[in-house]
Amino acid sequence: MSASFPDTDAAAGAAFPIARIDLRGAELSAARLRSALPRGGVDVDAVVPKVRPIVDAVAAHGAEAALQYGETFDGVRPDRVRVPRERLDAALADLDAEVRAALEVAIDRARAVHADQRRSDTTTTLAPGATVTERWVPVERVGLYVPGGNAVYPSSVVMNVVPAQTAGVESLVIASPPQAQFSGLPHPTILAAAALLGVGEVWAVGGAQAVALLAYGGTDTDGAELAPVDMITGPGNIYVTAAKRICRSQVGIDAEAGPTEIAILADHTADPAHVAADLISQAEHDEMAASVLVTPDVALADATERALVDQLETTVHRARVTAALGGRQSAIVLVDNLDEGIRTVNAYAAEHLEIQTTDARTVAARIRSAGAIFVGPYAPVSLGDYCAGSNHVLPTAGCARHSSGLSVQTFLRGIHVVDYGETALKDVSGYVIALAEAENLPAHGEAVRRRFET
Repeated sequence: MSASFPDTDAAAGAAFPIARIDLRGAELSAARLRSALPRGGVDVDAVVPKVRPIVDAVAAHGAEAALQYGETFDGVRPDRVRVPRERLDAALADLDAEVRAALEVAIDRARAVHADQRRSDTTTTLAPGATVTERWVPVERVGLYVPGGNAVYPSSVVMNVVPAQTAGVESLVIASPPQAQFSGLPHPTILAAAALLGVGEVWAVGGAQAVALLAYGGTDTDGAELAPVDMITGPGNIYVTAAKRICRSQVGIDAEAGPTEIAILADHTADPAHVAADLISQAEHDEMAASVLVTPDVALADATERALVDQLETTVHRARVTAALGGRQSAIVLVDNLDEGIRTVNAYAAEHLEIQTTDARTVAARIRSAGAIFVGPYAPVSLGDYCAGSNHVLPTAGCARHSSGLSVQTFLRGIHVVDYGETALKDVSGYVIALAEAENLPAHGEAVRRRFET
């Protein structure tokens, strides 16, 4: 196993800095792969001490504290937290027609996919008069965080709102940072997407203070209630993640999202121009984004490096992409064969995994750890970001080994309803008493025995 930086020269004259990790001939145990594969990530613990005072201040002082922190961090202070409904309607009316059409397609496809995720109540009859029913009950009120920063994310509005609405969540609020160039309101495309989805409550607040205000609620500057939520979903920067960690004893959260990731498992059949374009597309998010190619084909690795250099010449966010591709989280990983490649990507557990190989569907069926799998040359991650119908809020940092992406299930709670009659309880009373005695909890057994005293 080795890691190196190739000497391919970009047109600007500098060496293109994507690491190459050679796992050929190595024993690819789970422990070896976890230590060898590139991984960036962020140290949330390091910023928790900085974020905790923000959360405490907002918990104590509500909207006033949140607006003050917004003025400090975002350089703008809205008149109030809640965006007036007429501003949502105006943003939708002014939305570019092509963008609106694209959002409508994204919404329709996401609704179709998420509708098939609905859960039905089930009742199991164990004996006459003995049933257990599992009821699926939606969370009552949910806060959906939509970040600002390097890009505008109306697609995140769609991906958070659609599964919540499909689950039957009755009360939704979107929080998104105020923008100085838009008079202290969130970006108008965010407002338009909310209006298009029928969400009438949007808060002009971002960062850790938004998470805290969602968790604890407060009173707006005009005296209106800002009701707290039961759950917070949606990605954000490290400060948002830290605030979610701090507040998760107060509210539920979807996950602690890290920087975005793409892994591509490819063989000699893959087009290096496509592979390079897809690696760049994820690196475009931010400098900590991870782009990883796993391949047994050295010629493809070499061709992909050349294609990366060529395509960077016309990449709008070249500096950001170059930093991401050159970070410790990105690499080209060489393996002995496709079987070892499958083992490698299963160990990596990428947020997004593309399969560009011979018989890609069969290979995809062997993947056990990925947030989402994109099969073949015509299913790039960009499709999933917008219009595939799948959800793009997915587990990062290897969490796909044990966690799923955002879905209707995220917003549902399973409640067991136990319904036993007298005879049904009496039939199992001896077993209950025996287990209670075995655990040295005799009062448990007594609670059953007393029901049958004569």
